[in-house]
Amino acid sequence: MSKRIFDNRLRPALELWVAVILLALASVLILHAQRLSPLLPELAIWAALLLIPLALYRFWQGWHILQYRGNLKRLPTYGLDAAAIPMSRHKLFLGKGFQWTQTHSQRLVEARSPDGRAWIQPGRLYQWARALEIRHEHNPRMQWLLNLTRSPAGWNVVKPLPPVGGDPALHGVGVEDERDIWIDLGDRVAHTLVLGTTRVGKTRLAELLVTQDIRRGEIVVVFDPKGDTELLARMWAECKRAGRLEQFHIFHLGFPDISERYNPVGSFGRITEVASRIAGQLPGSGNSATFKEFAWRFTNIVSNALVALGRRPDYTAIARYVTNIEPLMMEYYAFWFDREGIENWREQVNTIAQNIDPKTLTMALKSRDFKAIAYTQLAKSRDLYDPVADGLRSAFEYDKTYFDKLTASLLPLLEKLTSGKSGELLAPDYADRHDPRPILDWMEVIRAKGVVYVGLDALSDAEVAGAVGNSMFADLTSIAGQLYKHGDNLGLPELAGHKRARIAIHADEFNELVGNEFIPLLNKAGGSGVQVTAYTQTASDIEAGIGEKPKAGQIVGNLNTLIMLRVKNEETAAVLTDQLAKVRIYTKTAQSAATDNNDPDSSVDFTASNSDRITEAEADILTPADLVQLPKGQAFALLDGGKLFKLRLPLAGADPLLPKDMQAIIRWVKETRGEDT
Repeated sequence: MSKRIFDNRLRPALELWVAVILLALASVLILHAQRLSPLLPELAIWAALLLIPLALYRFWQGWHILQYRGNLKRLPTYGLDAAAIPMSRHKLFLGKGFQWTQTHSQRLVEARSPDGRAWIQPGRLYQWARALEIRHEHNPRMQWLLNLTRSPAGWNVVKPLPPVGGDPALHGVGVEDERDIWIDLGDRVAHTLVLGTTRVGKTRLAELLVTQDIRRGEIVVVFDPKGDTELLARMWAECKRAGRLEQFHIFHLGFPDISERYNPVGSFGRITEVASRIAGQLPGSGNSATFKEFAWRFTNIVSNALVALGRRPDYTAIARYVTNIEPLMMEYYAFWFDREGIENWREQVNTIAQNIDPKTLTMALKSRDFKAIAYTQLAKSRDLYDPVADGLRSAFEYDKTYFDKLTASLLPLLEKLTSGKSGELLAPDYADRHDPRPILDWMEVIRAKGVVYVGLDALSDAEVAGAVGNSMFADLTSIAGQLYKHGDNLGLPELAGHKRARIAIHADEFNELVGNEFIPLLNKAGGSGVQVTAYTQTASDIEAGIGEKPKAGQIVGNLNTLIMLRVKNEETAAVLTDQLAKVRIYTKTAQSAATDNNDPDSSVDFTASNSDRITEAEADILTPADLVQLPKGQAFALLDGGKLFKLRLPLAGADPLLPKDMQAIIRWVKETRGEDT
């Protein structure tokens, strides 16, 4: 039973000594065949020839043990040049790995036992080399020796471990079963969640997936709150390799001069979406909920009026009329009176304004323009009603001081969104023909099968980054609804052979982007071809971003494929481990016993026994502690209907198309637009 349960590979490689002895014996038989077998020397040679394969087999067994022990300490380097990344039309490549089973859990228990650790921990010579490097770091006469001990070459028996940290045994127990891991593209519409702490490989995984999406010809949208120029450069290089540079769009709050412009509230399916996208950025808990609802209502009033006047809402217009509602109300009333065909209404308004007695006005209206008051009185005297006009009137009649208090949280947000060069990006002037920067339109991107990089520069202003990112998600949710109902042709007849394109959305630092509008995108957008891959550090980040635990659970529940790199808290690790079944784990205990014989007439003085006791117990196939000890660039994943896989991501190799710096991309953008560089 123990032979079936235990690998017994954490022990001296005795097979190597057997191989040496067999080879030595075969050599003796061949060299001294005549002396050893004078009658039949051929018999000695045939015996030697039979011993050689047996020796090679034993040598292979011993080498296999040494290789297994070596992999538990140090894994072979796994890297891929950019051009060598595999791509399939039906599968998505994740890296190398194996399916984790009870066998690997059993091997991990054996490797972590005191007897097993003795074989895989770095020896004294390794520790001496590391201590020598520290002691003589600043000694110029010792640099030649330190260069030797630090060399990663194969001949260096004391070379340093790779700077990935963690426990390499987590992958070493199954590296012999390692193969390329792929998932079906059909599983991606169920969405993917990637969890991992800082600097453990999330961006490298994102590059790997985005690279394949670009080469496959899909619509790709990458949200990068930090504005990582390395990720931008990688996307640019992949678009160039795939011949898709003409389809590449850049929106970057940190580089407004080369960024495309974008109106986060200019495109919508329902007019109420404008107010929801803006008010959704305001705090909504406790006493703030009342102020948030008022901000939503007032923003909705302004948006309705702008749309009715044939103007596209934007942050600048809304900020202007939040501060002063009178010009918008007077403009709409004039439009309304003309539409109703009221004769000589301008003269009537002037007459009413001249005859207003300030003493008859309420405190809220005494500070208002008399002509604006006249508009409302004329409409009232003629018993006219219009919902947009009535909303403007109600906002106009608020006391100015009270109104400013109610909008105290809205105004600072709008000022941040409309200030400086970022404000020009977020409130584009559609009639300005002198601005060479295109205006980003999601529907045009989808029709042209574009690739979009969205850099939000959250390190400079997290609030603006969150507001813009959340508004973009809301915009994409609205677009997904249109695609679900009408397709990308908006109801027009489809051409023969036309297929609805998949939209691959990659959201890094997902917690900074998530909002209430994101929930329907996960729930219902799969039918419109949207597939979301969300990257974040901890499970609690999503709860902090959305503000409510039930909604956070709803979001995580709709991200069906889970990839988890190293994490730093048990709660996040439990997102994976709580979904796994338990397995039977076996442990072996050595027992020795001796018993004295009290019979003086017996020739036996004592009896002794030695045995191994095998204990069976139920245990977790994977524990949260295992996820905390993952080396960089490694992950566990639930794929293919909940099967547990252990993954290893490839290191980035050479890419001759990768731009040297951000200036190369800036020059390309300006050359594309015909600007002077």
